[in-house]
Amino acid sequence: MNKFKLLCLLLLGFLIFSCGSNSDKKTSYFKLKTAENKTEFKLGETIEGSIENLKDRQIDSIQLYFQQQYLQTLKAATSFSVPLENTKLGRQKLEAIVFSEGETDTISDNLKILNNQSPKAYTYKVIKEYPHDNEAYTQGLEFYQDTLYESTGQYGNSSLRKLNLETGEVLNKINLEDNYFGEGLTILENKLYLLTWREKEGLIYNLDDFEQTGTFGYNQSKEGWGLCNDGEKLYKSDGTEKIWILDAKTLAEKDFIQVATNTKIYSKFNELEWVDGKIYANTYQFPSVTIINPENGAIEGVIDFRGLQERLGNLDDLDSQNHVLNGIAYNQNTNKIYVTGKNWDKVFEVEIIEK
Repeated sequence: MNKFKLLCLLLLGFLIFSCGSNSDKKTSYFKLKTAENKTEFKLGETIEGSIENLKDRQIDSIQLYFQQQYLQTLKAATSFSVPLENTKLGRQKLEAIVFSEGETDTISDNLKILNNQSPKAYTYKVIKEYPHDNEAYTQGLEFYQDTLYESTGQYGNSSLRKLNLETGEVLNKINLEDNYFGEGLTILENKLYLLTWREKEGLIYNLDDFEQTGTFGYNQSKEGWGLCNDGEKLYKSDGTEKIWILDAKTLAEKDFIQVATNTKIYSKFNELEWVDGKIYANTYQFPSVTIINPENGAIEGVIDFRGLQERLGNLDDLDSQNHVLNGIAYNQNTNKIYVTGKNWDKVFEVEIIEK
């Protein structure tokens, strides 16, 4: 076969393939449009929109969904209103399934939902200082029945610890395998749950003797950062704007919230703590703690911890990028809050004060 014939055959094959591909594409007969093409809304507002009929087709009905929840079925009208009350924040999908002339057409639009109030500003007062092992690269900190537990990170140096708050003594300690980078922890019904960073696996321990009893996978979440619980569910951050909600029995990721203020969506939430119905979260590499509504993801407050690091005795041995504030523990029996940081030589009991 000469080169000319070969080239003709190749061109013919390409044309046949291209025509076949185009004929398989489904034409969209409808378009979902918000008023003024608005894509950003706040709680308390209403999403006004309509379904545009691009080909003048006979519409039988339209099913409307928001945040994957069924809202209503439209019959004659193609316009709609979605009031934003008691809804989750973040990037959310508005979706419509249009039934027309024996066919269905699914159309959607991605919207950004923000809070309608700015966060309250808080500062702190140091009540008391306690010694802390400056070899501990703190990732998780939690009280359970008046006893303090801690997880530490770094490959080859991650550990799980039981501490004496008053003296800083490590009462019990196990080291994680070298291929694990330890992250946040939480304790529920005498079981300790410990995250690993990029290994896509959480570890389960018996609280009394630190014997490992199981593992759990992350499924959809990207990484393991922070962990806390409300007595019934676990909450897990993964470095993104999402905080995942885990079933306490199966540890499956059932749902998530996205963290936002009245101006933007935020990410990089590290250690988590459940404090009186709210999630307190360290923001990685920032000397602050955010107070998050677990129902919708709204940041309701920000605690400014600037100046706390200067009280350390080993400040000269630390660098500002890696040895940051990280570790929040709330003793619900005394209503006291404690914070520390990565390789800090102190744990601080603090009082939170609104500015």
